[in-house]
Parts: sequence; C-alpha cells; structure tokens
Amino acid sequence: MTFSDHDAYIAAAPQRFCPLLATLRAQLARTLPDAEEVIQYNMPGFRIGRSIVASYAAFSKQCGLYLSPGAITAHTNEIAAAGLNATKTGITFPASNPIPADLVERLALTSRKDLGL
Repeated sequence: MTFSDHDAYIAAAPQRFCPLLATLRAQLARTLPDAEEVIQYNMPGFRIGRSIVASYAAFSKQCGLYLSPGAITAHTNEIAAAGLNATKTGITFPASNPIPADLVERLALTSRKDLGL
C-alpha cells in the first residue's frame, strides 16, 4: 500500500496506533515548523531541504520514530530511562509506552542540528 500524505498513512495504521501517530505528528510539526510533511520510503516524515529530519511509522505491534544517528546517540540514556528500545536510527515503542513529548522535541531538534540544518 502506498500513501499520498500523513493523513492517509495514519488512517491506514492499526486502530490502536492512530491517536499515538496523530500526537507524534503534531509534536514533530510544532518542533519543526519550517519542515515539509512528506511521504518517503512509504513513511511519513518531515523534510528540510533534501534531508528527512524525522519520520515515524506503525507496524503490527509497535511504532517507530526515526532520526539521525547522532540524535539517537546523544539521547541514549534518556531513551533507556524511558524504557524504550533504540537502534542506530530509530526508537520503537508500544502504544502503552509512547515516547515522552519532551524527549520527542529534544530528539527532533538534535536530529536537525546533527544534519546541519
């Protein structure tokens, strides 16, 4: 399935994740007000220039927030303290344990800075 915009992506996600994705989208839009909402690699993201600063996704059992590797590294301790799992470029979380709003903001701003934007 391909998506034309963030609304279509969120509407097609598993029902239990829709409110979480809508909140995450709003948090990222507030934090990155000059970013363009795009669909890239079939995921909703926020792009500045040619760079995706942050993107998000829903899967069958969890959601993910994807950022620059430097953002993940810079906030490793906070991610772990929130009980979240991180990879080199993403953080996965169940609907029962979303990423705290203040951490989403710090991650997005760090990703932007890490990308030189």
